[in-house]
Amino acid sequence: MTPLPVFEWRGAIDNAALNALHAEGFGQPPAGTDWRARLHRHSLGWVCARTDGRLTGFVNVAWDGGAHAFLLDTVVARERRGSGVGAGLVATAVRGARAAGCEWLHVDFAAELRPFYLGACGFRATEAGLIAL
Repeated sequence: MTPLPVFEWRGAIDNAALNALHAEGFGQPPAGTDWRARLHRHSLGWVCARTDGRLTGFVNVAWDGGAHAFLLDTVVARERRGSGVGAGLVATAVRGARAAGCEWLHVDFAAELRPFYLGACGFRATEAGLIAL
């Protein structure tokens, strides 16, 4: 039986582990990003999922300093996808943003992730705009 993950709001960040997970999820080689510095400087919070102590999921919660928070970089280790880790990450992010006084949590996603975000996570569809920079 696969052990259950532990979800941590503002959990400890290991840059190498998060770079490797990010590369696995987004198909890019590890960029050597200093996640600790970036998150502490720009984020309301983040959620780490750990299974047997190993990082198996992550989501960043950016914000505007007021009522709006935004999910970024949601990623789950390949072997844990479809097991509820992603929904657990989002649920923990919702609780963290709500506790911080945010009124809205936004997420943008690719069309194939619509069932996950609108179904499993409870987001509702809205209209939005985007400009590629």
